[in-house]
Amino acid sequence: MERIDRLPVFSSICFAYPQKTKPVSVTGNNCELNCAHCGGHYLRHMQPLTEVVATDSSPSWLVSGGCRADGSVPLAEHLDKLIEVKNGRRYNMHVGLVSEAEIDKLAAVADCVSFDFVGDDTTIQEVFGNGRKVEDYVKCFRFLSCKVRVMPHICVGLKGGELCGEYQALELLQELGPEALTFIIFMPTRGTRFADRKPPRISEVAQLLTYARLNFPDISMNLGCMRPGGRYREEIDKWAVRIGFNSIVNPAPAAVSLANKLGLTIMRREECCVL
Repeated sequence: MERIDRLPVFSSICFAYPQKTKPVSVTGNNCELNCAHCGGHYLRHMQPLTEVVATDSSPSWLVSGGCRADGSVPLAEHLDKLIEVKNGRRYNMHVGLVSEAEIDKLAAVADCVSFDFVGDDTTIQEVFGNGRKVEDYVKCFRFLSCKVRVMPHICVGLKGGELCGEYQALELLQELGPEALTFIIFMPTRGTRFADRKPPRISEVAQLLTYARLNFPDISMNLGCMRPGGRYREEIDKWAVRIGFNSIVNPAPAAVSLANKLGLTIMRREECCVL
């Protein structure tokens, strides 16, 4: 474990309960990739764009959808509709590996882009099977950063619970200079190709998060909503508090208690952590 006494010290933490951010899918439940860790399962918890009413009062949307075979989310095809119903609300858009031309279009409507960043070619092939490589993720991140506020997401244990490429992803991001980082953690999901796998070991995740905090001492770090529940979440969330993460989405009660015990100023938000 990295030396925790070398960690930057923060006096506050934000706990996000994003019930005011509506998850919207531009493809409904459809996804061409059928990735090993998701299999389109999480699209079922999103409202199809075609069913969203113009009078929707949500102050923000997480706009995503299933991927094309090349790893991009076809958001640009729905741009007219997204502009029509924006009505002053903010969009956090999950774009996948989009082209420069699509980025130019999306930048006109996106308030923030959440971008899955992967640091290992074998993981990309085994999980996504989209024919892409790490260099494609680096290139896309650079293009996005020139046009819109982009928040890289690292899924710890994406390769079926195995850490493979997460440290390389952080090294690459040190060169790219992100303004914030969000971590999520692999969860075995029923009906997917990785349904029988296990989450990464808590000690390995804690070590990675500590390494990230030490090497990115001046940027905001978020623990996102996608992570295992139960005791696993409780332990990881407490580690995030100790390590000095700036925000945790839907924190375990034990993590809130720990933040109080440590005398941290607690802020509460009701929208997506990156907005």
